[in-house]
Amino acid sequence: MKNKLTFSLVLAVLLGSATVAAVEEGTGIKSLRGATEIGETNVAPGIKSVPKNQDRFSLNYVNQPPMIPHAIDGYQVNQSNNACLQCHDVDVYRKTGAPRVSPTHFMDRDNKVLTEISPRRYFCLQCHVPQAHTDELVENEFVPAGKFGK
Repeated sequence: MKNKLTFSLVLAVLLGSATVAAVEEGTGIKSLRGATEIGETNVAPGIKSVPKNQDRFSLNYVNQPPMIPHAIDGYQVNQSNNACLQCHDVDVYRKTGAPRVSPTHFMDRDNKVLTEISPRRYFCLQCHVPQAHTDELVENEFVPAGKFGK
């Protein structure tokens, strides 16, 4: 019993000192904040301008949510109003020429088809974002799958 206790204490001390040494040495993790320390305020980069209308970017993988090819400044999407549906809803997309909301957006989590857009798909901007030509934040070696991205 005494040997077990001694062994446990020695092991705890060794693990504790290894942890302290690793923290003091630094792990070499690069931050997107650059050299700015955590306690300092970092200046945010400017917002990239999104053209009013542009050609749609091609998709890069199966089931990728399409990106928004136009500016959305001032679009209101909240619990009582969704400005996206003024052009993309099933009742109006033919008149506006906008892509129709996908039928999958009318299914609940049990795949039951609803008459209105499912609450889990109502907030468009959780998946669909405005497209813009921007610089990569981190090095990226992503290659589109198969015939995608062409």
